[in-house]
Amino acid sequence: MTTLTNAPVAPLLDRLFKEAEAAHPMNDPAFASVSSEERLRLMRSKADYRDFYAGLKDYALPVSRDTGRLLYMLARATGARAIVEFGMSFGLSTLHLAAALRDNGGGRLITSEFEPSKVARARDNLAAGGLSDLVDIREGDALETLASGLPDTIDLLLLDGAKSLYMDVLGLVESRLRTGAIIVADNADHCPEYLEHVGDPENGYLTMSFTDEVELTIRLG
Repeated sequence: MTTLTNAPVAPLLDRLFKEAEAAHPMNDPAFASVSSEERLRLMRSKADYRDFYAGLKDYALPVSRDTGRLLYMLARATGARAIVEFGMSFGLSTLHLAAALRDNGGGRLITSEFEPSKVARARDNLAAGGLSDLVDIREGDALETLASGLPDTIDLLLLDGAKSLYMDVLGLVESRLRTGAIIVADNADHCPEYLEHVGDPENGYLTMSFTDEVELTIRLG
């Protein structure tokens, strides 16, 4: 018996994934009309990311089902009690991580989201899953909301917000990552600076492309 695979979390996640799959940004003519080159530029921009993601406020933009399950498994396997998430959106990844904390016996998940409407939806989803008590939601720019008030030791970091900020967010939490801490970075190929940093053994990491979408990294010390 696990929190992830039983009610209320399992049917909730199934519904949320189906809704996300049905409401994809590429079905929006305004978004679909933007060239792939311009979308790539916006995703990698540190100046325009707010406008880009604000335009996607009605879309969940979740991790994949497999990545969600991977997050739960990694958090359980490492006995995680302190988790930081960059980019909550509607809270699908948050539900997976909070479920792991519940099954680990408790803990704290600090998550960030700058879009107020997404925060409201995520709060509802966490309440429906019975996991709100494990999650500290910080609304606003993560470069500000994650700059203080973090636990001394962090077991797992999920990077799934504005891709151009991955290195900046890592810089906020890096000194608190314990030896053996896991970093999961979704679509990290859009932040070459981040990949260069974790790919250099001198910086204390071991990393690999786990799937086409996920970069899986461990803190060595």
